[in-house]
Amino acid sequence: MEKYTEKKLKNQLLQTLIGKHVTDSTLLRIKECNTFMLFLADKTLEKTKLHGANSCKHRFCPVCSWRKSRKNALKISILMQYLREEENKEFVFLTLTAPNVTADELNDEIQHYNKSFKRLMERKEVKAAVKGYVRKLEVTYDGKEFITKTMYKHRTNYYKKRGLNIGDKNPNYDTYHPHFHVVLAVNKTYFNKPNVYIRQSRWLELWQQSTKNPMITQVDVRRVKHTDNKKEVSEIAKYSAKDSDYLQNEKVFDTFFNSLSGKRLIVYSGLFKEASKMYDNKELEKYKEMDPTQYIFLLFYHWGQTEYIQTEQKLMSEDMQKEVNNQMLDDENIEGE
Repeated sequence: MEKYTEKKLKNQLLQTLIGKHVTDSTLLRIKECNTFMLFLADKTLEKTKLHGANSCKHRFCPVCSWRKSRKNALKISILMQYLREEENKEFVFLTLTAPNVTADELNDEIQHYNKSFKRLMERKEVKAAVKGYVRKLEVTYDGKEFITKTMYKHRTNYYKKRGLNIGDKNPNYDTYHPHFHVVLAVNKTYFNKPNVYIRQSRWLELWQQSTKNPMITQVDVRRVKHTDNKKEVSEIAKYSAKDSDYLQNEKVFDTFFNSLSGKRLIVYSGLFKEASKMYDNKELEKYKEMDPTQYIFLLFYHWGQTEYIQTEQKLMSEDMQKEVNNQMLDDENIEGE
């Protein structure tokens, strides 16, 4: 219950920030979100699974966005498995970035990103190589006023070039970093054909040209391993904005809300779009794993002021046990969550 408690506490903070942006009925749904939860439990009471809750499903709700990201992770994993096995495709993971922007610039920058990405995908050499993609917009906020040891370790070259060290003023303080995480579907021969394969340096050139910004210095490109794609899936499926970022204060929240509201955060195209429709129509169920746990108890939880309180434990009827057991898993853990 620790994760649910952590997210519900953040939901309470959200309530103090979102009121001016939503209707009274929406605010009420957010306040009441996950105040009741029903779990299935095995005979040891150690393995549990959420069976029902009064969720608000709001994009900025920490509880609901976390649950949504877990479901997205499973979906994207299955789409990749299907495309690999049935369409004989491999995958490239691409991260597209640009310099940080201020709060006033963020909304326009996201629109510019979308147009730039469209131009990138329409380039002749990209169209020849890419057979489909799933793209996720993520926005992070830099609220560190001074450079920390961790920050310096992660971006040593960046700070050295600017003559900066640990403890110095952070040049990106109070700025936002929109970026795209993309999984590209390519033919298996892509990596062995020099006339089709796009090198990292060329991806950088193409992104600079598409954004019309020569100041961009880095594009992350890597082949997705056949045996383990959890890291790439997690990058795509995780939150578009971390609650630890957008809940910092009212000004920061307003910026995130105004910039991300109404925008498509995950986009499927080409083979990924076709496979996504199949997934939603339950045509890819065979790729899901069976939940091996046998559940026999119902656990009822209600939200107190600061924690969940178990109010009832009930043995399920045989009919209900048959109904809830031996079902497919419907979500997946996110790395680093």
